Parts: sequence; C-alpha cells; structure tokens
Amino acid sequence: MSNMSKESLKKLIEVASGRMPADTVIKNCKVVDVYNGGIVDGDIALCDGLIAGVGKYEGKKVIDAEGKYAAPGFIDSHIHIESSYVSPEEIGRLLVPHGGTTIIADPHEIVNVCGIRGMNYMLEASEQTALDIKYMLPSCVPATPFEHSGANIDAEAMKEPIRDERVLGLGEYMNYPGLIGGSESDLDKIMTAKETGKLIDGHSPGISGNDLNAYAAALVHTDHECSTVEEMTDRISRGLYVLLRQGSACHNLRPLLKGLTPMNSRRCLLCSDDRQPKTILELGHLDNHLSICVEEGVDAITAIRMASLNAAECFRLYDRGAIAPGLRADIVLLDNLKDFHVKKVWIEGKLAAQDGEYLLPVEKCDITPVKGSFHVKDFSKDKLKMHLKSGHVHVIDILPGGVVTGKGIADVQLDESGDFVRNPDVDIVKVAVVERHQETGNVAPALLRGYGLKEGAVALSVAHDSHNIIVVGVSDEDMVYAVEQLIAQNGGIILVKDGEVIESMPMPLGGLMSDQSGEWVDKKLTLIHDAAYEKLGICSEVEPVMTLCFMSLAVIPELKLTDMGLFDVTKFEFVSVEA
Repeated sequence: MSNMSKESLKKLIEVASGRMPADTVIKNCKVVDVYNGGIVDGDIALCDGLIAGVGKYEGKKVIDAEGKYAAPGFIDSHIHIESSYVSPEEIGRLLVPHGGTTIIADPHEIVNVCGIRGMNYMLEASEQTALDIKYMLPSCVPATPFEHSGANIDAEAMKEPIRDERVLGLGEYMNYPGLIGGSESDLDKIMTAKETGKLIDGHSPGISGNDLNAYAAALVHTDHECSTVEEMTDRISRGLYVLLRQGSACHNLRPLLKGLTPMNSRRCLLCSDDRQPKTILELGHLDNHLSICVEEGVDAITAIRMASLNAAECFRLYDRGAIAPGLRADIVLLDNLKDFHVKKVWIEGKLAAQDGEYLLPVEKCDITPVKGSFHVKDFSKDKLKMHLKSGHVHVIDILPGGVVTGKGIADVQLDESGDFVRNPDVDIVKVAVVERHQETGNVAPALLRGYGLKEGAVALSVAHDSHNIIVVGVSDEDMVYAVEQLIAQNGGIILVKDGEVIESMPMPLGGLMSDQSGEWVDKKLTLIHDAAYEKLGICSEVEPVMTLCFMSLAVIPELKLTDMGLFDVTKFEFVSVEA
C-alpha cells in the first residue's frame, strides 16, 4: 500500500464499508483464515487489486464460488527457475494454475554463467508473467575457487543490484565454511546485505553445535538443507526459518513433517528448490506439498499457513499471505482441503488461471543478453588425452540415489602415450570438463564408473555450479563431436552415436534454459532418457542427465571433476588421476 494514492485509499475504504460496490465479489466462499486457524463463510470483495473485505458484499462483477475454499495465494520460499529448464515467463505459466502466486527465486545458475547481465535478464523476464517473482542475489559467484565460472561477484559488485526493490536479499550462503571461519570476503558480503537492510538465505547441510551458532550469529535467516528432524529443530531453536523442501531431486518434506508441532509450525515454510516440468505437470507445485502435509497428518490450515502467511512474514512481504482487508488479492479457490485441487487463481485481483489453464497471454522478453554464452578456446581431441604414468587410478564412482559420489580405485589399460584405453567389459569411461566462460582453454579429463555408457557420448552445458561443459563418452572422437555439436546448438543436452546426433535439447538461455514450453521440455527430456537407456546403454538405475550434471559439483563429497582437475571434496584439494 506504500504506493497508494489518497484517492485509491478512499475508494478502498468505501468498498470495504459497503458504501460502494466492489470491482469484483467472489461470493459464497469458505475463506481460510490463516490468522485464527479457522474457516469463515462469506464473500470476498476486491478493489483495485486488493482485498477490501470479507463479509457480505455486492460488486460490479460477481463470481459464485459455490461453497469452495478460498485460500491465500501460495508462496514458494526458495526455487531455482533455471533448474526447471524453462524461462521465468514459462515457469509462471506452469506454476500459477497450481495456486502459485509468488516465488522467491535464486538465479544462482544464470549469474554464475552471465554475471549481473544474467540477473538483469531474469528481472526483466519476470515482468512478463502474472506470477510475482521476487529474487535473492546469488551470494557465491563463483561457487568455489576450484573452477572457472562466467563471473566473479564480490561484495563491491553486489552493492548496486542488492538495492533493487525486487531483490529481497542475499541468496543461499553456500560458503558456510568461509562465513563460520570469519573470512574477510565473506564478511564483506554479509555486511553488504546488512547495510541495505536485506535478508540472508542460508545453506548449512550437516552443520551443528558452535559452528551452527556462528552461522546463525551472522543473522542468516533461513535454511532449506535440513534432512532430519534434529537438524530442523536445531535451526528453529537458533532463530532460523526452516524451508521444508520437496523438489524433483530432494524429497525432505515427509521426514521433516514428523518434527512439526503446533509450537514450531510458524517457523516452517514450504519450498521446491528444484522442480522440473515433468514433476509440475504430473504432480503439481505447492498444491502437491499441501496434499503431502495432510497425508502426513498435518492440519490443513496449518499447512496452508506454511505456504502463505509464514512465507510472507519470513520474507517481509507484508502485503500478502492472508485473505484480509488491505492485502493483495492473491486468492486460490480450492475444491477441498485434502488434495487441494485448484479451480481458480486470482493475482492482484485478476483471474489468472482456471481449471488448470493459465488465462493470460505469455509474452517473452529478448534473450539476446544471455544467448550464446560459449567462449571455448582451442578445444581439440588432443586435450582429452590423459598422459598417465600408471594404470592404477582414481575413478569417480556414481552412487545410486543422489549426488554424492565415491572415491574409487581401479586398474585400467593405457596405450603407449599413457592415455586410457576403454575395456567394453568394464563400466569405466572417460569424462571431461571443458571450460566455456573465460577462454582459458582448460580441459580436465578423468574416469567415471557406474554410468553404464556402452556407446556414443553425452554432453551437457548444465554442470553445477559453474556450468562448464561436461562430457562423457566411449571414445575421444565421440566426445569431441558431442562438444562441438553442443556449442553449435547454443548449449543444453546432446546425445551422439556413430557420428550422428541421436537426441538433443538446445538451451539457448545461457546454456541453462530452453526458450520453449514446459510441455516441450518434458517431452524432450523423455526422449533423451529413452535414447540414453536404449541407444547408449546407460544404466537403468542412473538418471542420465541429472547424474552427469552433478559430477562437477565441487562441494558435494567425495570425488568431483572441474575444469581445473579432479577434486577431493573431503580433503578440499585437487588429486591426481593416478592413485
């Protein structure tokens, strides 16, 4: 209401008092009262995008809710849009029909590739959707000093973008060792947020005791990395909000709900973190989170409060989060409070979705600022050669069910130059990371076990966290061809076999996101998975894309590969391929 004129305020009061008809009245609702924890029968009067009141009203336009439940719009408290592989405009089209009216997005991926230019693109694109997208400024660019990314955002570079009113604070602070250790550069970033009065999102998996106290003492506000009830209660007791995560990859919601109580529920929020189109199209968004909450015995209004009022208060969005006079008219009409089937969604008083369909036009902004983010220097087949002195080697072992890898040992055959010679009967193949941001010419080869690749090659430009090119193949020729074709298509995913592209998905937006629809992305991913298993022989227990894109994540144990070499995460040092 800070931008409201005196005339608009007078009109709102006139409508609220019943002296003037509302713009729209949603009649015969069962209104979810997240303040008292009850249900109120009544009409909802809307005026200039705001809620004028709940009671008995008449309006210029009347919509009969037929006794359905009206809940506040759902707020996803932490999500990476890029991990959905679609643009901000498209994520809005996908999420709004499921009741999503606000998301708190961390553009960590695109900013690691394109810097502040990527942040500005996301802000501009977000203006093209009814979904209100608020942003956190990525805090760790680059994510680690052990790889090359497309940008370096230090405290000085943060000072201008963090002042943008659409930026609520500093994104998940992944460098918790630096913060806990009192690193000057990390303290400078924290002070930049504090000096502007902005929030600090947390990321502190496995941290406890005095280390957690130190992290919380910096007034880190949230954490979405809890996997146990003990971690959840530890953080709540130290004043953090805990974001209960249910994404496409990480499913922490059900285990954490076992620690939810009437006393601590007000410190709990719901979030996706990563949610791919397939998950959204098949299961939904926060409507799915809410149904899980009720399945686990959580009171439905408590669950809705976690998806609305709690999130609004946590992120200081005091203009939303409930159905009450003077707040934004972000309203979700639900069939019931069990499976939370969404009938209609209003955002700022405008009907934005009905019966699963987004009703507003989808206009996309210019992607030129983030297109063609490939600056690869002197890449050739020779750079994939390993020049080993011994066949007794370290291998990255893929472990089922997650992104953690093992530090394996194997004995492999070498040719006369010391290069790896693949044995078709042994599940070990060459993997390489090709630097694509700074024209360093870096190419780091290593060995991967457990992927199951029997033919061809797979290359991606989605490789957390710096998103260099990662490629795996049965031969250097296949790997080179895959990398060349990936660059030619502006990034994304590519599968090759016998010198031909057998399946691909271009991602021209920074090599991270498609410019197509969520349905198109979902269909493409299905075709890619089918081809990976049926034509390339990848192990059926392995998710071929997501598994590979995390093989370069140098903050998750145990052995990972960056453009600078093989990295032992537990020792925090580079190691030789030779064991």
